[in-house]
This record gives sequence, structure tokens and C-alpha cells, in this order.
Amino acid sequence: MQHSFITMAEGSNEDQDPRSEMDTDLRCAFEELLANGDDYGLFRLTRFYRDKLEEAIEEEVESISWQLKEQKLFSEQEHVKVVEKGNQVHSSKLLLTLVMEKGSSARRVMWESFLKTNLRLPKLEKVLKEIQELRTDPEDYMKIIHGFTGAPSELKDIQQKHKEALRKETEELKMNMIQAKEAVKIFQLVDRYAKLTVISSIRDWKLVEHELLARGQEHEEWREKQLQTDVDIIQTDKLFCSSFCQSEHRSGSSAAVSGVPGIGKTTMVQKIVHDWATDKIYHQFQFVFSFKFRELNDINCRVNLRELILIHYPYFGTLLKEVWKNPEQILFIFDGLDEYKFKINFADNRRNTEPKHMCTDPECWCEVSDIVYALIQRKLLPGCSVLLTSRPTALHLLESAEISIWAEILGFAHEERREYFNRFFKDQTVAAAVFKHVEENQILYTMSFNPSYCWILGQTLGPFFIKKGRNLQRIPKTITELYSYYIYNILKNHTCKLEEPRDILLRIGEMAFAGVSEKNIMFRNGDLIKYDLKPSHFLSGFVMELLEKDDSVQNVVYAFTHLTIQEFVAALARFLTADRGDIWKLLKEAHKEEDGRYELFLRFVVGLSSRSCQPLEEFLGPFPVETSHEVIDWIKREVDKRFENTGSRAAKRSLLNMFHYLFESQNLPLAQSTVGSVKMLKLGGLQMNPIDCAVLANVVGLCETINDLDLQNCSIQSDGLWWLRPGLHKCVVLRLWNNKLGDSGVKLLSAALKERTCKIQELHLGANDLTVSCTEDLASALSENRSLLVLELNNNKLGDSGMKNLSVVLRKPGCKIRKLSLKANGLSASCVEDLSSALCINQSLTALSLGSNKLGDAGVKQLPKDLWNMEELELDDNNLSDCCTKDLASTVSTYQSLRALNLSRNELGDSGMKTLSAALRKPGQNLEELRLWTVGLSASCAHDVASVLSKSCSLTLLDIGGNELGDVGMKLLCEGLRNSKIRKLQLWKNDLSDSCTDDLFDALCVVQSLQILNLKSNNFTDQSVSTFRKLIQHCRNLKRIDLSENKFSSAGQDQLLSLRRCRSGMNVIV
Repeated sequence: MQHSFITMAEGSNEDQDPRSEMDTDLRCAFEELLANGDDYGLFRLTRFYRDKLEEAIEEEVESISWQLKEQKLFSEQEHVKVVEKGNQVHSSKLLLTLVMEKGSSARRVMWESFLKTNLRLPKLEKVLKEIQELRTDPEDYMKIIHGFTGAPSELKDIQQKHKEALRKETEELKMNMIQAKEAVKIFQLVDRYAKLTVISSIRDWKLVEHELLARGQEHEEWREKQLQTDVDIIQTDKLFCSSFCQSEHRSGSSAAVSGVPGIGKTTMVQKIVHDWATDKIYHQFQFVFSFKFRELNDINCRVNLRELILIHYPYFGTLLKEVWKNPEQILFIFDGLDEYKFKINFADNRRNTEPKHMCTDPECWCEVSDIVYALIQRKLLPGCSVLLTSRPTALHLLESAEISIWAEILGFAHEERREYFNRFFKDQTVAAAVFKHVEENQILYTMSFNPSYCWILGQTLGPFFIKKGRNLQRIPKTITELYSYYIYNILKNHTCKLEEPRDILLRIGEMAFAGVSEKNIMFRNGDLIKYDLKPSHFLSGFVMELLEKDDSVQNVVYAFTHLTIQEFVAALARFLTADRGDIWKLLKEAHKEEDGRYELFLRFVVGLSSRSCQPLEEFLGPFPVETSHEVIDWIKREVDKRFENTGSRAAKRSLLNMFHYLFESQNLPLAQSTVGSVKMLKLGGLQMNPIDCAVLANVVGLCETINDLDLQNCSIQSDGLWWLRPGLHKCVVLRLWNNKLGDSGVKLLSAALKERTCKIQELHLGANDLTVSCTEDLASALSENRSLLVLELNNNKLGDSGMKNLSVVLRKPGCKIRKLSLKANGLSASCVEDLSSALCINQSLTALSLGSNKLGDAGVKQLPKDLWNMEELELDDNNLSDCCTKDLASTVSTYQSLRALNLSRNELGDSGMKTLSAALRKPGQNLEELRLWTVGLSASCAHDVASVLSKSCSLTLLDIGGNELGDVGMKLLCEGLRNSKIRKLQLWKNDLSDSCTDDLFDALCVVQSLQILNLKSNNFTDQSVSTFRKLIQHCRNLKRIDLSENKFSSAGQDQLLSLRRCRSGMNVIV
């Protein structure tokens, strides 16, 4: 391949418009590449980037296919097949397949077509930039990429031996089988490995929740996000591709792959090692060395990298010195950072300065943590690559590490879950029945994104559908029931060698509880001795099903098959052995912890108080009734306490946890007595997942009426709303602002609005990504609804067409909506005619908010006159000028019921104010609130504003902040204030100074009605402190004065603040 395929013209326009076409410099550079490159080079380039190209061109498949057809490289039939509607992914794959089959001409036309696209395709540009940025010799680069360079002759034998050893080590998967006679069943890795979704990003690890409490659907949202620019799906054989690399280093990369427990990190590592050993992937690496951190825990002495490798791979002997010569051909894998007991602090600079920690040579003797640190930070064998896996909870340790590739395993999407159960059960009828049950239960479905949970679900639910005559009514619905049956099946099938399963289980449970309390998931022989567990117990399949025994090189480590199993066994042991009063103390202390360690444990404890766990009594004896009663009493008391305080986020989370406990208890009388009479649920600002919504729906279902359900800013989305839908019609006020409900969410709400018994009077749907598409459903629902009085749709994208659809409903005689808010919805003058005609007919609408749109002067001209019932009108931020004030004044003067008018953030100016004030001074005007902040007023119009104040008998609120009245204007305004009944006066940011304070004092001493005064962001100094002190003392009704962001000294501020004590309820802000 010619040199031009890699070394390309440089330069990029970083300030380009993101909506424009491809960067000009990038286009020119690639045109040069295509002009100078040969066909074979283009073939290799296409083959290597094929996966990325398939994803990158999905949106432009039709255009590319058309150009290939125009060049007679695609037939009409092939073109039709490629652009067939329905599946972009399939279309792009087919296009690439045909191009590769048809040869050089097709490949060249395809690459040329990339440069002709009118759309920005960010992922395509990413590929082109990656090729552009490569600086190495193209021949060497392509050889490294495709593995054409072999190991040195003296290392070929040891390389083959190493690959053979790794192949044997990784070719099998061991799985515990609770239904089969054998405790462990062995499968071939290639037969059982399930492909996982891995993305080139990591969600905020500082906000990681317990994996079962986290949103199971989250990975599906990230899957959709791959169509955008910031997230890519990574094939595991492409982890070390430079397009995913965030480092400037050209050789050697460190990749961190995150994933919650059971998601498949270790199995993924096993598959990577197996595929490398069988020559399927990573040909650029001549040697792969894989380690588990849980094994490295046993090395508690100083060691060097050579010895570390020889411990695990002794057959290398003296040949390692030859291996070190080409570090860029080595990949180190470290699995399970979260399991490592020695903390690796990448921010600790001592590792670079203190000799005992410095590790720059494979022969350096140091701690294992120093070796891992040095490899990742490129201090040891610079140029080598490192792959690290970890739970999200340990990722903070890597914040200062030289990690160039971040990735996360998200687990199964919907169809992959179905496929898992299809492969789990030989009988596809059983597989379909189990999946259907999981799919219909949000709690179980949310769990099933995780392969480990799928395995637990398959093991536990399978018997209910396999054995005829089993009571399907008893199929687990809660997680406590699920794990109860899971343990029951283990005890039933694997206790033949144990005389006392209860005694052994309780001892294991005590150890499990200690682990939950100390956040420990790994147990050693010392732990077994402490809890009187003997190695002989592990001859029983029962114990082997609970604890996995990991025979590492030097020591034995035990871990529960999943963290949730550890938590359930811990809860079971505590529930069965608690003395009277102890369970109260346990629940109280565990509930205090706010780091989430006991959340699931507590759900299990409460769930065990339910009679639904009765099957376990067959092996464990009767469950103590006294303990169940104590748990129930605790819940009653705690729920009452939580309802009294929902002010903080922690308090709201605590209340929501109580709802989870009630759900787990499956105790209907208990739930009815504690939440059945609830009238108000305030959970706004609390991030809620679909499980939370399912549990909340259970609470709402027990109530006859909810006066106020506040779920603002809870991120429930339409899938969470789906679980809430049966009880939505019971709410009087329903607050759903900022929940990303989308148009699909409105469909669900529309069904609730159509309910004959619907009680919804206020519906808040602001900031929910709504578009015109949802307005037909909403209009249809509103035409049937007879309860809704307030509808808030602010900050959406309904547009003029959406407004027109809603106007149809407003015209209907049965419409009872009194307040309609459509702020920031992309409305223009085009929709005002439809709105106006509806307003002329509508007899109920009294408040209309159209702020932050673009109605303009033309829109104001179309507003109807003589609306006798209009009380509130908001037209702020609508591109209005003084040209429309004559029409506006004419319109407003006919609104005899108008109480509040907001024209803020428009360019009305002094002339506009003069025209408007004439209308506001007319007899019969009853305006109470006038907002004119930031409308371009100066001292020239102050007299007009003052005349409105003095003539109005009703005006109680005036907001003219953000203008430029100045001291002269303030003096004129004070004349009007003396004769006003103003209660709230906003004069912030008006260029006022000490010169006007005496006038202000004189005027406000007369106005004894004033309660709130805002003088923020002006130019007052300590010279005015005495005047303001007198003002506060004399104005007996003044409750709040804001003097912040002025020019007072600290001493002046202290003098003003001291006046807070002058009377009860006085609030002085400086």
C-alpha cells in the first residue's frame, strides 16, 4: 500500500458548525488518499474498519447505495434490498457485504460517496480522522494490525506452549446446577458464551447504586445512544483500537472495563484469552498474561514481574528476558480490581519518588500493587498494553491513572434476554413461559439484564413450568420469594450429605452478614474457622451452591455465587436467630446507613416476615412469629415517621425504601393500614427506576384519592410511567415535570385522562421532550376528560402544529381548562389565529402563559379583544417591540378581568411603556400584578410608571427590575409610590445609588402595605446603611428586603443583618 493511505494532510477546523458538512481539511485529505492509494490498500482498510463503517453509515445507506447503482455497481434489485425500510443496522451490513463481494471499483465508489454526503456523520468522521492521524509507516502499521509479524524464532515454541496452556485453561465454563443431580456441570465456553453489550463510555461511577436497585433498562438507553456521537459499541476484539483511545500515546494502551457484579467481566476475560490463544483476535500481541486480583491477594511479600509471571506460567523459565524486548507486543490482563485488598492509589506520587515503591524494570522487587501501578502508568515496560476490569464501585481508584480506553459492560438487551432463556432450557415451551413471566414482572425483568440474575431466574422459575401440577399461583413475584425458592431448591436437591442444613446455613449466614456489614465479598479459611465451617462441609452440594471455592495458586478463596445471595442468606440467618428486641435494633441500625449497603438486606428481612416464604420451613423449621410481628410493628412506626418528613432527598429515599419493604412483605392488611389513607406523596427530585415506580404504583393502588403526587425531576421516563398508569387517574394534582416521558408517555397519560372516574385537576408536563406527535393523543383525551383545570406544557417542542391541535379542544363547549401554560414551545405568529378563535369561544380559560416563544408583533396583533374572563396573561420573552404596544394596549384595555400581566424580556422601551401606561390608567382596570423586567426602560418613562401606580387601586406587585431607571427615575417613581397600595416591589439592577435612598424612604414610609422589597444588584454603599435601617424599622409590614450584590462593606452588612432581630419574621438579605 502506498504511503498516502496513512500519512495524510493535516489540519482541522475546530470551530465548525456541528450541523454543517464534513470538515473541509478532512475532506481534502481523504480525497488525496483516494487519489494516491492503490486498490489493495483500500481493500485492507475496508476490511479492518468494516464493523465501524457499518455503524457509521446507517443514516446514509440509501444515498451510498444510490451512488453505487448510478455507477452500475449495484443492480436495481440489490439497491431496493439494501434500502428496504425497517432495519438500518441490517441495511448497512448488507451494503458492506455487497461492496466487499463486488471488488475494488465498488470499494472505491463507496469511499468516494462518503465525501459527497450532505449530512455530518460523526462516527464516519471519527474513522477518517483516525486514519488521518496515524503517523507510523503504513506497512508496519498494517502488519501490526493484522498480525503479519510473528514472534521471534527463539520464542515461537514457548508462544505455542503458552497458547495451548491458556486454551485448555479457558475452554470450559463451570455452572452450578440446583436441579440436576450433579452439583456442577461443565460446558464448552464457545457453546455457552453470551455476547454482551460493551460501550465506549462509563456512567458516573460516583452515583452507582446497588446493582439490583439500578435501572435494568439503562443499558437499552445507552444502546440507542450509539446512534449519537458520544457512545460506541465496542467489540471485545477491538478494545485496543485507537478510535476508542483517549490517550496521546501512540504505542501501548490501558483499558478499564467496568461492570456490576455478575454482568460477565470474568467470563469476558476468559473469552478474550481463549480467542487469543486460538488465534482469533489480537494478533498484534505475541504474549498475553492474565491475572486475577483475588489470586494476587495471596502474594503478601515483595516480588518482581518476572517472578509474578513464573508463579502462574512457570514454563517460561529464562525466556522472559527475550519477551521483554518487544513490550508493544505484550498484553497484561488484571481481572477484578474491586476484589484486591491492597489499595492502589494512582494519585500517590511516592510511587514515583521513593525507591521502595519505584518499579521500572521487570527485575525490580516491590509490592504487587507497585507492579500494577507501574504497568498502567507506563513506568514499567512502556509500550505494553493493560486490560483492567472492575466493579463501578472501585473505579474511583483509577481517576488519576493513565487509562486511555474506558468501557462498560451493560449486559443483555431485550432480545438477548429472550435468547438466554431459550438456550438455558432445552424445552422451548418452558423457555417461553419463564421469559413471559419475567417480562411481565418489572422487578424480575429489571434483574434480567444481568447474566447472573438470568441464571438465578432460570434455576428458580424453571421448576414451576417444568413440573406438571405445580401451583402457578405461587410463582415468585418479589425478590424475597425468588431467593426463598432458590434456597429451597438447593436444600431440596443437595442436602443428602448434611444432617443439619439449618445449622450450617445459619453459620454461613452469620459470615455473610459480617461481609455485608464490612463490604466484604471474599472469604478465606480463617473466616470459615471463625464461624465453625469446616472444609468437609464443602463436600455437600448444598454448600457448594452457596459458596464458590476458588483454588488459586497459593490459597483458597470462597465467595457467594452472587452478592444478592450473600445478602439473602445474611437476612435469613438474622431473621431466624434474632432474640426479642434484637430485630428492632438490627432494623434501626441498618436503616440508618445511607451508603446502600443494607438496602437489599433490609428488603429481604421484611420479605421474610411474609408467609410466602413458607416452603423454606420444610428444611429450616418454623419461622419465628414473634420476629415477624416485630418487623411489622417496626414498619408501621417507620412509615408514619417518614410521612411526617419528606423535605430532604435522603428523607424521600427513606420513604421510598419503606414502600419497597411493604411490597416485599406482601402483607395487604399492613400496607392498607399504613399507606391506604395517604393523601400526598412528595418524591420530587428523587431519581427513580422502574422498580421504584412499580412499588409506588402498589402504594397508589391502595389509596382512594391522592391529592398531590409530586414526581417532578425523577427521571421515571415512559417505562416507569407504564407501571404507574393504573393509579394515575386517582391523583388530583399530578406533577411530572422533567421526566423524559416523551410522546409515548403522553399516550399512557391520555388513557388515564379518559378514565370515567379520572380525578386529575392539575397536570404538569413541562420539560418532557414532547413534540407535535403527542398532541393528537392529548387532544383526544382532553375532549373526553371533565376534570382537568390546569395544564402545564412548558419547555417542550409542540410547535405551531401542536398548538393548532390543542386549539381544537379549547373550542369544545365541554372543555373546563382554566389555566394553560405553553412557555418555550417554539410557537410563532402562525398559530395565534387558531388560538384566538378558540379563546373567543372558550368560556373557562382564565390564565394563558405563552412566554419564551416567538409570537412577535404580528402575533400580538391577532390576539382577540373583549375576553371578559381572562385573568392572567404572560407574553414575556416573545420578540415584542414598541411597534405592537398600541395593539397590546387596545387589547389589554378590553380585558376587564385581567389581574396579572407579564411582558418582561421584550424590547418595549420608553415609548412602548408610555402607550401601555395610558391603557393601564383607564378606569375599570383591576390589574394586580405587572411584570416589566428587562424591557428597556429609563428615567424618561418613570413618570408614566408612577402614574399607573398612583391611579391604580388594585396594583400590589410591580416588577421593573433589570432596567435603567437610575436615581432620577427612582425619584419620579417615588411620587407614584406614595399613593399606591403596593405590596411587592422589584427594583433590582436599576443603576440606583445612595442619592435616591432618602426619596425611597420618604415614599415607603407612607406606603404601609409594602411587604417585599428587592433592591439587589444596585450601587448602594455604607452611606445608605442608616437610611435602610430606618426604612426597615419604620415599615412595620415589611417582611423581606434584598440588598445583596451591592457595595456594602462587611461592617455595613453586619449592621443591616442585625435588623433581622428587630421583629419576628423579618428577613434581611445582604
